[in-house]
Amino acid sequence: MIRYKFSKDINLEFAKALKKGVNAYFKENDLSKKANASMILKTFLATAIYFSLYFLIVFSGISSLPLMFALWILLGAAQAFIGMAVMHDALHGSFSNNKITNALMQIPVIAIGVESKLWQLQHNVLHHTYTNIEHADEDIAPRYVLRMTENQPRKWFHRYQHYYVTFFYGLTVILWMTVKDFVKLNRYKKTGLITSNKSALATLAQIIFRRALFYGALLVVPLFVLDFSPLLIVLMFVTMLTVSGLILTIIFQAAHIVPDCVALQQDEKLIEENWHVHQLMTTSNYQTDSKWMTYFFGALNFQVEHHLFPNICHVHYPEIAKIVKATAAQFAIPYNCQKTFGGAVISHYKHLKELGRNDSVPVKSTFVYG
Repeated sequence: MIRYKFSKDINLEFAKALKKGVNAYFKENDLSKKANASMILKTFLATAIYFSLYFLIVFSGISSLPLMFALWILLGAAQAFIGMAVMHDALHGSFSNNKITNALMQIPVIAIGVESKLWQLQHNVLHHTYTNIEHADEDIAPRYVLRMTENQPRKWFHRYQHYYVTFFYGLTVILWMTVKDFVKLNRYKKTGLITSNKSALATLAQIIFRRALFYGALLVVPLFVLDFSPLLIVLMFVTMLTVSGLILTIIFQAAHIVPDCVALQQDEKLIEENWHVHQLMTTSNYQTDSKWMTYFFGALNFQVEHHLFPNICHVHYPEIAKIVKATAAQFAIPYNCQKTFGGAVISHYKHLKELGRNDSVPVKSTFVYG
């Protein structure tokens, strides 16, 4: 993998003005960039909902099959809620600077089965640094059955991908909880992201330990406790993972794989653009006027602000967005934002349709790198 570098000269004044404006906002309002009281309350709420649903499923003695399936579906949504609104900040280091607090934040992370180090390497390092750059950002990596950018080869079956893509999005967390982390561990060791055998073995041990806890609590215990057939219980478990995968994948993909966002491919190490501008060109917001969506999505509807300032807690993004939008307008830099989440999702599916039927699918933006 090419370790791309971004220009330190192009649009430098925009980057300086943006950082200055955001820093001034926190200083003038005497605010910390980390979690505030509302974020702490949300963390307790998300964790409490998740564990409450789990204990209700396991210990309530519910015999109604439709009701039990409904609870597992809600548990999948709660898993996604923790992932978006709690884990995401915790693993970005945007929740707190306190070591004890950050250690406690591993509780909800472990509860949903996530291995922290590999997630940080794929998301924090690769996706955030090299957003929408071919062969660097694994979020747009070719999946053979899916063509995610116009830079990837088009197969005959891709013309139908907008029909079957939802099925594969539903597999996201299932694959994550089974084989994906083991594959990533091997790949990151080969590419040098994990630099030593000791570190690789420690990560492997952590994957096994966390998966054992997850499968033990969410599958083995229900198999022993619930008065349903093993096949139905496994189906409930898979349903939970499918719901979580659908929610998480669609929310993230609607912010990057849309017609407004650039997907870049080049062999040269130097990218002729400022990193901050690159984030604006490869990312899109949606329905930023919805308070409930901002709350439950962990402000991932403010994906632009998150990519520009991943170390700032998401509760601050609505206010930061005003600064980002104004600064982008001042320097004539595009600021992508869909009016509604539904519109963003439709745009994503339409873009996949175009990618499946045409070799060349240029983005709407007229902005040119360099």
